[in-house]
Amino acid sequence: MKGFCFPMVLLFLGTALAQDPIQKDSITQLDEIVLLDALKTKNASGIVSSDVISAKVFQNYSPVSLVASMNQIPGVYVFSGALNTNRITVRGVGARTLFGTDKLRMYYNDIPITDGSGLSTIEAYDLEHLSQVEVIKGPKGTAFGANLGGAIILNPKEALGLSTNLSNNLTVGSFGLLKNSLSFNHFDGKLRLGLQYGHMQTDGYRQNNHFDRDGLLLNMSYQISPKDKIALLVNHIDYTAQIPSSLGATAFAEDPRQATFTWRVSQGFEANNYSLLGLNYSHTFNDKFENSTSFFYTYLDHYEARPFGILDEFTNGFGLRTRFSGNFQFSGNAANYNFGAELYKDEYHWGEFANLYQDNEGNGSLQGDQFAENKEFRDQWNAFGTLLLPISEAFSAQLGLNINKTRYDYRDTFNTGIENKSANRNFKAIVLPSLNLHYSFSEKHQLYANVSRGFSNPTLEETLTPDGVINPDIAQETGTNYELGTSLHLDEGRFTANLALYQMDIKNLLVAERIGDDQFVGKNAGKTRHRGLEIAMNYSWNIAPRIQFTPFVNFTLTDHSFVTFVDGDNDFSGNPLTGVPKQRRTAGLQFRLFEDFYWNTTHHHVSDIPLTNANTLYSEPFTVFHTRMGYLKKLSEHFTVGVDFGINNVFDEVYAQSVLINTQGFGGNEPRYFYPGDARNFYGSLRLGVQL
Repeated sequence: MKGFCFPMVLLFLGTALAQDPIQKDSITQLDEIVLLDALKTKNASGIVSSDVISAKVFQNYSPVSLVASMNQIPGVYVFSGALNTNRITVRGVGARTLFGTDKLRMYYNDIPITDGSGLSTIEAYDLEHLSQVEVIKGPKGTAFGANLGGAIILNPKEALGLSTNLSNNLTVGSFGLLKNSLSFNHFDGKLRLGLQYGHMQTDGYRQNNHFDRDGLLLNMSYQISPKDKIALLVNHIDYTAQIPSSLGATAFAEDPRQATFTWRVSQGFEANNYSLLGLNYSHTFNDKFENSTSFFYTYLDHYEARPFGILDEFTNGFGLRTRFSGNFQFSGNAANYNFGAELYKDEYHWGEFANLYQDNEGNGSLQGDQFAENKEFRDQWNAFGTLLLPISEAFSAQLGLNINKTRYDYRDTFNTGIENKSANRNFKAIVLPSLNLHYSFSEKHQLYANVSRGFSNPTLEETLTPDGVINPDIAQETGTNYELGTSLHLDEGRFTANLALYQMDIKNLLVAERIGDDQFVGKNAGKTRHRGLEIAMNYSWNIAPRIQFTPFVNFTLTDHSFVTFVDGDNDFSGNPLTGVPKQRRTAGLQFRLFEDFYWNTTHHHVSDIPLTNANTLYSEPFTVFHTRMGYLKKLSEHFTVGVDFGINNVFDEVYAQSVLINTQGFGGNEPRYFYPGDARNFYGSLRLGVQL
């Protein structure tokens, strides 16, 4: 499928135009969901607060990446070095991870997609294949792992109502952008079938920045009987991405488009083939008890040509997740419960080879002799249960418990003699309780509170000593989360405000120290305190029968700091937490005219970020504006066409979209902290939907 793009004959209307008062539409796949809702009850999370983003938020930004949409959520910040280099942080958790996303759990249609070492890859999923994203911030989502960073649940698109439709969306733009998404959806009351194919390619803003991805998604279910349903999920992503890498302060100031010298000369890149296969069976025993069980398999084949060595790896993962749920009468009201377990095992194989790019006559990376070969067997299981009790008509309490057990078995298969570094680490079972309280003053005003305990496992690099042997002294991070929030709906529902106050106390802080180009070691370095205020507000103003303005503002204020952190002779206790901005703000205006035309403009502000534990270096604060407008026309009962146009970084701001912390320079080179954000760029989409 590489390099293939469907012609313009099939041009999608897609999810972009989900604005009130448009109703659900089987052709366009639109779904009215509030901008940010603090009290969702999806995915067996009960009264646990979460944020849900879908078409109405996706419509503010380019369909190229999910990052901008997720950054609209208060308390969530995605550092994005490139389309293939993202690091999701939630309330400061994960900010100290150098590359990739850890310390949270990610699910795709209720199937866990976080690997055995705790790493999640959001870039493996196409935004245009998703109907919505739900984020549970902090460890309060008992049924979803109780990780300190929380959980992210991705939900794929599916047909709305009894319908069969075909749709296509073609997007072209700056930096050689070409993206096409073809979608077929069908539902006849028993068989629900969704099939999506997407292709994207772009040269990127920087040198050595080309990206090429193909993706195929099959989401199918069949209602065997009123009590039995079976479902199949297949997701495959194949992408190749060049790597420009990070820049030092001098190079960033001189020309942010340049790639790091060694990565440019070696033409560094990564190639990935990722597949997810899931099979689900649901059975309803009676109106008070049901079960849903999923079996799944994941495969990742990753090849990365780096100047300091070529990494060739693959991971096979498999497991199951089962969840029972039911209800019973309690004080005259229906009480709900669910319990279940989740088992995940994977086998990680990786080898490293010399990169002979300097002897390759300017043709980039060339694989040389092998100098390392390793295996790691990782397994993790979670047992969970929740009980939701309606104490009264207005007051509910939910008790939750999660138990986690993790084991690593590391094997050095290259050094088979006395230098063999094979070892294993079996973490003790950890018990993670949670208490959620919810009080409704009225349908328009709710108050909630949470106390919960969470954890984070160390990554593979953090478990190893500088000699490459598993360190038995590395402990899991643990923490307690305290949260108080409210949700208000005023002026007949036109004004919505969600507010949350939280404090998370974390001990055994995991710190990864870079001791070489590709060498990291970890240690437990102390305690941190994460405090914050999150506000999300929006107002729907109908200034005329067919004209609507929806202004919104989302604000995050943090006070994250080291409580105790002594590193050798340095005492960083009391310093602000590295890698976390003190303030973030996303605000915008969504305008709708005659149900056919929309124009949305947003701005995103990020304050300066401490880059070193000593707080001697900070990134520069920045503000970027984005705008997008579109027009759709329903030409007949079965045929709809639309166009979109957008501008990213309207005022051409020079800024760092991602940063590294506590980095070091090697060989006399300047430390490289900054990943430049894209300059001003344009895109346009042509869309078509056909109901068959």
